[in-house]
Amino acid sequence: MTNTSLREAAPTASLSTSPQFVVSPTWLFEHLEDPQVVIVDCRFSLADPQLGQQQYQTSHIEGSYYLDLNQDLSSPVGKHGGRHPLPNLNDLANKLAAIGVNYQKTLVVAYDDSRFAFAARLWWLLRYLGHEQVAVLDGGFAGWQKAGYSVTNVIPHPRMGTFVAQVQTEKLVDITEVKSRKDNQKVVLVDSRESDRYRGEREPIDKIAGHIPGAVNYPWQEVTDSSGYLLPQNEQRRRWEKLETAAEILVYCGSGVTACVNLLSLELAGIDKGKLYAGSWSDWISYL
Repeated sequence: MTNTSLREAAPTASLSTSPQFVVSPTWLFEHLEDPQVVIVDCRFSLADPQLGQQQYQTSHIEGSYYLDLNQDLSSPVGKHGGRHPLPNLNDLANKLAAIGVNYQKTLVVAYDDSRFAFAARLWWLLRYLGHEQVAVLDGGFAGWQKAGYSVTNVIPHPRMGTFVAQVQTEKLVDITEVKSRKDNQKVVLVDSRESDRYRGEREPIDKIAGHIPGAVNYPWQEVTDSSGYLLPQNEQRRRWEKLETAAEILVYCGSGVTACVNLLSLELAGIDKGKLYAGSWSDWISYL
């Protein structure tokens, strides 16, 4: 593995080849008119749930569609299941088809302005649905603008796609599976939240502070630099080197959203053993 940055390693091959997990702003600019590419704006703010939609309507990458974390990438909150339960998969498949995504043919490029916090959720969901052709935009919306590329407020027309999901159940675990497997010596449970939340010193969102017993802490922000660019591939590998021999890596965060950034990092490191505990800490504490 060479010490090549992920930005330099953006895909240049045919879209029908192996999955591409990250594309650069330059690559995306060169493929804006490519009918095999669909761009999705995933910007969102947990503090202001309407902000992402408002930002999209004001300016976005040309041709991009908007998918909202609460409305499109999650389902309504219940007693259990966490703060962002997985969406109804049929509804999501229909929404993807309506923006022109053809199953296993279209490359979906997701972006946000939060260091992949929300773009990685769509990245994971598509792969959970069996659609491997999905990537995140390195540097996000800010990186696109920093590269000097234009934005627009023109909303693209719906496109017709065909999306028949094939759910990859092995990528997901629930609380029962976490409880039964977390103490297995071959299984590692990863908490993706900031270290002070993991230690229970601060909890700005959930009613109970702390972490699932036995979990180790790999904060999701460590996947990128402060500007939202993915760290080089060799650093992604080095980050996970202690877990390479694990049979399974169960990953959670507060509500199953930012954990997906760590799952992206694992894949970039060449480790395909990661599974999402979608309910995460907010689901775990709902049973306490």
